[in-house]
Amino acid sequence: MGRRDEDEEGGEEEYLFKIVMIGDSAVGKSNLLSRFARDEFDLNAKATIGVEFQTQVVDIDGKEVKAQIWDTAGQERFRAVTSAYYRGAVGALIVYDISRRSTFDSVRRWLHELDTHCDTTVARMLVGNKCDLDNIREVSKEEGKALAEEEGLFFMETSALDSTNVQISFEIVIREIFKNVSRKVLNSDSYKAELSVNRVTLVKDGANSKRSLYSCCAS
Repeated sequence: MGRRDEDEEGGEEEYLFKIVMIGDSAVGKSNLLSRFARDEFDLNAKATIGVEFQTQVVDIDGKEVKAQIWDTAGQERFRAVTSAYYRGAVGALIVYDISRRSTFDSVRRWLHELDTHCDTTVARMLVGNKCDLDNIREVSKEEGKALAEEEGLFFMETSALDSTNVQISFEIVIREIFKNVSRKVLNSDSYKAELSVNRVTLVKDGANSKRSLYSCCAS
């Protein structure tokens, strides 16, 4: 799920990115999403059943981007249900709880599941949540960074409780998706064909085509 073409009336492009949040149960995925989308936190949040999603609009380089963020259930019994929802995802936050080492140990399994079900380039962020629980920490920040570096992930420690790094974590992923999509557009055959036509026109028509070529490259 990515870029949509201009509508028939010539409106601006709309970007709709599907992002999945994965990780073991009770690592705080739902509260991270609630904090990002509505600036809310629920101490009594119940475990997600199946899949829920929310859409948030973010401005990236002057363009309106809609992030459709899917909160997937972490319980094993729901994994067969949620696996289909990876389809079309272009971003993922893999979340663990810094106060529960078992959730960190599960990260590679979640990454494997992500790789198995996603057939597109996915911007991936490793999130060590609940950094407000530093006094009972079981996973060091250095361990999180090392795993992220090894697996080629962005990394951030967050707290949905006090909002630490929540906004920036989502925005980094969304911005990376936008970069990936933009790169694909620039490298697409249709774009190259358009650029080629403009170059031919440049030779024939002179100054007017220079403006056309510049416009094509700057878009």
